[in-house]
Amino acid sequence: MTQVIAGPLACMLLSDLGAEVTKVEPPAFGDLTRLAQFAKGGLNSSVVNNNRGKRSIQVDIQQEAGRDLVLDLIRDADVVVQNMRPGVMERLGVGWEGSAAVNPEIIYCSMSGYGASGPYADRAVYDPIVQAMAGYVALQVNPQVPIPDLVRNGVVDKAAAWMAALAITSALHARNQGKGGQHIELSMLDIAVQFLWPDGGMADTMLDPDIPPGYRLSEIYTLSQCADGHIVYFVISDGQFQGLFEALGHPEWIEDYGTTEQRHGKQEEIGALIGNAFLEWNVADLLPRMHERSVPCGHVNQMEDLPTDPQIVHSGTFVEWEHPAAGRIRSPRMSAQFSATPPEFKASAPLLNEHVDEVLRDIGITQEQRRALLDAGVIQLHDDPGSA
Repeated sequence: MTQVIAGPLACMLLSDLGAEVTKVEPPAFGDLTRLAQFAKGGLNSSVVNNNRGKRSIQVDIQQEAGRDLVLDLIRDADVVVQNMRPGVMERLGVGWEGSAAVNPEIIYCSMSGYGASGPYADRAVYDPIVQAMAGYVALQVNPQVPIPDLVRNGVVDKAAAWMAALAITSALHARNQGKGGQHIELSMLDIAVQFLWPDGGMADTMLDPDIPPGYRLSEIYTLSQCADGHIVYFVISDGQFQGLFEALGHPEWIEDYGTTEQRHGKQEEIGALIGNAFLEWNVADLLPRMHERSVPCGHVNQMEDLPTDPQIVHSGTFVEWEHPAAGRIRSPRMSAQFSATPPEFKASAPLLNEHVDEVLRDIGITQEQRRALLDAGVIQLHDDPGSA
């Protein structure tokens, strides 16, 4: 019972790992992402990228019969995931307590922006707001253009999805050891801080007053402009600095800046020299020289370049498949590779309410009950856009 990215992506990850996932969507337009206009055959890329491999059924949970229908689904489920505002599912009777009453072994995962309680709990929130609250925007500063910016993708949503999938699989493992069902509560703000802290919190971790001033990786990440494009490089060791100087055609800098001690306190001076030297090179000429000297670096791939990148092609990162209504689709496979239990790539994505009949049959709804649910508006008929 999730919408947009964080919850749906978490469930898609579980689907990729072998789970059978039924997506319960509200009446009318369903998941908010289905409103996107860049669609074909009833699907758009946002729905596909976060809901591949699932079934879809629309249920009006605000009606008693709809609540009972969802509880019937929960009765035979292993996991429930929802990402509504705190208290909404409880008022509808399909929260943790209502679900555990019909299935004590259920793993129930609640995802929200700020958690179930606290001064921000009732606030509406999306990924960029959490980015701002958790410090991402403050760190997203290019030293050459010191204006804070957003990470221009749903980084917190996706971190939340991975944490939810990890927490759910951990809870399932605990249940298999006899620990029973349980309620998992996830705050996007908590996840965002935890996800950022290993590197973003480097200057704020050691608290004793005798600790030397720290630094953050955001201060030393470098996007370097060449004559015809950009290169990202990251050098730490003496050998990497010396390799960079040689690649740039200035081996003489090694004599003055080749060791950590020689570079100490001269970051701006060295940065200016390196920055000017990059401007003298074309990307295609400089990159091989840097790779030959084991300087960690890479060119800036455009999004449209990813499917033809040699390493991505070699790894088989993308799968192209055919949807009967939406046509040809490109999706990344599950990134984890299993030697003994490789997951099956599920080449499907659900149209809105596509599996209503199948899901109702699974939970034993008779034709007479189905007609009554239709007449009451609890469920809807599947309107297949591909059949027009």
